[in-house]
Order: sequence, then structure tokens, then C-alpha cells
Amino acid sequence: MAQTPIGRRAALRAELLGLLHDPQADELEARIDELLATVLEDAPITAPRPFLLDEEDEDRRVVVTGLGVVSPFGTGVQPFWDGLSSGRSAVGRITHFDPSGYPCQIAGQVPEFDPRPFMDVKDARRMSRASQFAVAAARMAVASAALRIDAASSEEIGALIACGTSSMPDVEEAVRTLVQRGGMKISPFFIPAALPHMPASQVSIQLGLRGYTTSISTACAAGAQAIGEAAEIVRRGDAEVMLAGGAEAPITALSLGAFCVMRALSTRSNADPARASRPFDALRDGFVPGEGAAVLVLERLSSARRRGATVLAELSGYGASSDAFHITAPDPTGHGAARAIRKALQRAHFDPQQVDYINAHATSTPTGDLAETRAIKAVFGEYASSVPISANKSMIGHLTGAAGAVEAAATILAMRHSLLPPTINQEQPDPECDLDYVPNVARPAEISVALSNSFGFGGVNAVLVFRKLP
Repeated sequence: MAQTPIGRRAALRAELLGLLHDPQADELEARIDELLATVLEDAPITAPRPFLLDEEDEDRRVVVTGLGVVSPFGTGVQPFWDGLSSGRSAVGRITHFDPSGYPCQIAGQVPEFDPRPFMDVKDARRMSRASQFAVAAARMAVASAALRIDAASSEEIGALIACGTSSMPDVEEAVRTLVQRGGMKISPFFIPAALPHMPASQVSIQLGLRGYTTSISTACAAGAQAIGEAAEIVRRGDAEVMLAGGAEAPITALSLGAFCVMRALSTRSNADPARASRPFDALRDGFVPGEGAAVLVLERLSSARRRGATVLAELSGYGASSDAFHITAPDPTGHGAARAIRKALQRAHFDPQQVDYINAHATSTPTGDLAETRAIKAVFGEYASSVPISANKSMIGHLTGAAGAVEAAATILAMRHSLLPPTINQEQPDPECDLDYVPNVARPAEISVALSNSFGFGGVNAVLVFRKLP
């Protein structure tokens, strides 16, 4: 005798639950009931509910309680947010050196940076510009989080600060000295200044952090990976608190020349720098270099609540993948980026339709922006045209190793202020980049769940999912 729909539903349900071997699957049982009702009784499918950990699981939930930013808009979170929310470009002609003769002569430079409020002048002279940025951002983040660092707590506080390259200004100066004056005239502080992990170590030294300290150097994905991996360090108990982010100061003749010969940089708008970076626009012709840093304070939700800290956002998901395609070009299909997005959403227990905002990697390169658009479409399907997407690089340029951290900070600020920063310089639509990029003007919006994408040279992809807590 054939089973009734109710009988088939019961049989399927029993089989699925048997495969789970989980005696505490109440939430999952309810979801299975909904899906079986849909399959067997044609009930309308509902979007999955956000997965909310129970109160006793607060030790597994990692939250952001502090932010510090050094950006082309200036030093501090407020000038950074003021610039982004107003849709103003911080790109201008390079002043660190004379860029005449280079196809690209513009960058997003940090204006009038003064390290003295954040460190001793003597110490500042012995560290790279990127390390100075990192220390400044870290001190601002700690102040923002009202985090107390003393002899006891310092052993459980660590730092994971990404840097995409070694310190280009110090490398350039050392080579100049080698050629002009000989190797024995090179500064004894060159190696300690130029090491890629030194921004993390300088944060540890300057702030007295004796916990887990390390770095990541995966080019443009490094800042996001630093935050994602730091959350895992906290989650597995290797640190109570992590200062995580990225720092970069690559605006030198050496770096500019190297990127120019790669034909990676924008060259059309030297006379009008503010219009150079135009992610997703049909006239985009390469990225604009930038410099800066951002540091986030990460800790367990239980720890934040115990000390009465303000929770800025929950870092609820992190996904990483590799294109395994090319040393600089992204996989044009976007498959690798899509895998990272899916992994991040799966770990956060969110459905794509629950995402309210995407902060795009969007470097303003012809291939990169198209690949990211394809990745978003692959994951979000029909919903891709409904989710707002914006590109901070249209205003500040590409901060390479710091980009993912700075854009994570921007994502959290957008959630906090209920405002979508725009993608500026949207003038000529690209028919293949046809999603909602929040063109030119900021837009009010309630943002409960947000994605921040970062994709680097070598095919490294990293995606963060942030959630606003009630």
C-alpha cells in the first residue's frame, strides 16, 4: 500500500534525524519540518531564520568592541566616516615624491599624519610608516573599546596585523644608500622596520601586549584574513582579546613604478584625481594606490558583557578560498570568490536573502569588478539585484594589505549609522556590472547583516559577515 503524504513525511523526517546523531537538534528538527512541508505539501518556502546561539554559548561568539582608523581622510574614525558618508574623494596628486614621468601620478595619501600623540618620537623614527599607522589605529581602537591593559590582562591580549608587503619606503631608502654610499651605510633599523610582521610586533611592544601575536601577508585579502583568523584565535581560547586589522604605506617611486609596469593602475585621470577610481563603471581603467590602517578589538560576547563594553557588531562568519588561477588576475568566473562568500554565510548561519548590504572589494579594475559581480550573482541569484553594494575604494583608493580591515570598519560604521556609503564616479553603466552599487549618493538603510569582501593577488579570497546585535 502506498504511503500517505503524512506517512512519507514521517519516514523522511526519521531518516534525516537518524543521520544527524544529534540528541539536541530541536532547532534543526523544526527547520526539517518546514522543508518537508514544502516538499510534500507545496507550502511556500520561507527564508531560513538567523541562527542565534543560546546564552550559554556566548563564549563562542566573537564581537567587535573597538575601532581605530588611519585613512586618506585623516586620522580617526570620525573623519573616515564623514568622508565616506559624504561621498567625497580623498584621492589627490602624490606629494611623498615627484610622480612626474609615471603613467599614474595619484594616490589616496594619509594627510598630515603625526605619530607623536600615539608613540614616542624616538620610537617612531625607528619604525616604518605602516607600523606607525598600525600603532596609532591600535591605540584608538583600545580607547574606543575602553579596554584596560595591565600586567595581568596583557598576557591574554594579542595582535594580528596584516601587511601586504614589506615596508616599501624603507626598502627604497636602503637600496638608494647601497647604491650611493655602500652597504655598510645602510641603517641598522632597516631590517626591523621592513619585516612584514613588524606592524603587529610594534603594536605588541608599544601597547605592552604579551599574548598571541602574528601577521598575515596575502596582499589585498590580508586585512580581512587577519580579522577572520584573529576571531578564530579568540574562539579557540588562545587569547581573550585580539587587536586585528591591517596597515600599509606603499606610496613610493618603487611601488608606483612596479604597479605601473604591471598596468594595474588608473592612468586616465591624473588631471582630475577625484574621478580616477570608479569601481563597476564602464570607464574604469585600474586601481588607485592608497595607504592607511585599521584595527578592530575582538573579544568574546561573554567577556564584552562582563566588562560592560559597547558591542559594535558581531563577527558571525568568515570564509576563505583560493582561485588557483593566476598570480595577479582573478578567476573571471568568480567561482573562488563565490566559494568564500558561501562559506562565510554558512558559518554565520545566514541565507543570502538575509544580507542587507555588501561592502565590495571592487578595486576599479576591468577584470576584478566583473569577477566580483559574477560571484555575487552566483551566490545571491535573483536577489543579487536587490542587495545594495558599495565600494569604498572609489573614495580612498586601494589600501592593499590594509584594505580589508579599513573596509570592515566601514561596514560596521554603516551598520551603526544605518547609512549605505556610496560608490562614487558612477557615470557610465557597464552592462555586465548591472547590480545596485549605491551610485554617487549615500542612502539610508537598516543594516542587520552585512558582508565585506576582500580578494588578493594570487587568488586569495576572504569574506567577513557582520551582524548587528539588538
